Amino acid sequence: MEIKLFCPATIANLSCGFDVMGLCLDGVGDEMIIRKSDLKGIRITKIEGADLPLETEKNVAGVAGLALLNELDLDFGFEIEIYKKIKAGSGIGSSSASAAGAVFGINELAGKPFTRKELVQFAMQGEVLASGSAHADNVAPALCGGFTIVRSSNSLDIIRIESPNELYATVIHPQIELKTSEMRAVLQPMVSLKSAITQWGNVGGLVAGLYTSDYDLIGRSLHDDIVEPLRGKFIPHFDQVKQAALNSGALGSGISGSGPSIFALSRGIENANKVAEAMRNIFNGTEIPYEIHVSKINAEGVKII
Repeated sequence: MEIKLFCPATIANLSCGFDVMGLCLDGVGDEMIIRKSDLKGIRITKIEGADLPLETEKNVAGVAGLALLNELDLDFGFEIEIYKKIKAGSGIGSSSASAAGAVFGINELAGKPFTRKELVQFAMQGEVLASGSAHADNVAPALCGGFTIVRSSNSLDIIRIESPNELYATVIHPQIELKTSEMRAVLQPMVSLKSAITQWGNVGGLVAGLYTSDYDLIGRSLHDDIVEPLRGKFIPHFDQVKQAALNSGALGSGISGSGPSIFALSRGIENANKVAEAMRNIFNGTEIPYEIHVSKINAEGVKII
């Protein structure tokens, strides 16, 4: 009748994989309670930790859940409580955590008619409300865990990749908000052939590095020649933080999602913690508050607590 969920944060794009690649974090995420109700439809009864609308059609969890309900013939409905731990506009998938949690929980209580991959199409509708586009690079890893590739968003085709055992993510979140819709607006609709070729090579290298646990190849491939130059200037001290992470042993570093969070991938928890300290030192010299997370890659995705 009722379940409590952990709805994980995610890192999207992973430098070279704009709108197609993402990974799922562990220990960083929202919590959600979903229960069956005699009344059909979806009602959001409580939100803590963020000033978000309770109206179902104005909330990403509600919109995603309704998209799923439209495919089900149920004689009952659902109530949702949301406990936000991921700040909106943080760049680590706040909206996708809500959307993924809602469709996962409703699916569980409805008898699991859809697989995790099949649920992505419904969660994407919440992203439309949040950012104006139906991208899956956050909701796919949030639901499926590990690393994911969205080969196609039209006829949805998602490939999940297991994370190498020693891979850790470090994420620093400066406490400023960059709206995804605004950060998409700064992008250029056309890119040079040279930049495109560089990006294709890096995406292929990153995928190969993940499959073969080639950490050096992963590091060489974490490079963005298209989006990062346009978005990096909106993130305070981005270049300094990225360089500090690399100098401290990170395999690679870049913008998490649309920012302002900055991520780095490292081999081993010791290196990931060194990177965290280096990032912390940059922001300690500023007046900008921040949060920092060190996380193993979450292999499961949304999970029942």
